[in-house]
Amino acid sequence: MSEMAVEPALATNPNGGPDPLGLDPKATVLAREDSLSGKLALKGTGQVLGNFSGQIESDGDLLIGPEAHVEADIRGARITLAGLVRGNVIATSRLKITSSGRLEGDATVGALVVQEGGVHYGVIRVHPEGVPDTPLERLSQIPAQSTVVTLRTSPNPVGRVRKFWGEFF
Repeated sequence: MSEMAVEPALATNPNGGPDPLGLDPKATVLAREDSLSGKLALKGTGQVLGNFSGQIESDGDLLIGPEAHVEADIRGARITLAGLVRGNVIATSRLKITSSGRLEGDATVGALVVQEGGVHYGVIRVHPEGVPDTPLERLSQIPAQSTVVTLRTSPNPVGRVRKFWGEFF
């Protein structure tokens, strides 16, 4: 019997060669120099690397690339921001803001990861027990709950000892 070697099949591009980017063939990608406006509904993994304005809903992982400029409300399970996003974000599982990421808007998340250098301007609500099913429009209208802490000064015991010993010396 002859010996056979089996090589894994690489994803191919339309020209017949291997895919140089190594992208998931089922992922939706908005390329760097592309622009799109409207409602984007993704049933799987997606990457926005260009300009987008409107609304994005994703059932899978969503990556906003480092050179992306997005002005949209985003709803998804796992969202990674490496570029600029202006709008409200709901991440039912996790929101990750990378060191190059910037979010200007409110966020409601199940878990939050912000790398050093990542920026967020707005209100963030973390719900580890699960994000409530409140519509996106209502979440932005619900006021953020803040905790008020009153600080009291405590007496300085060192000052009292100095005062006491100062009377003798």
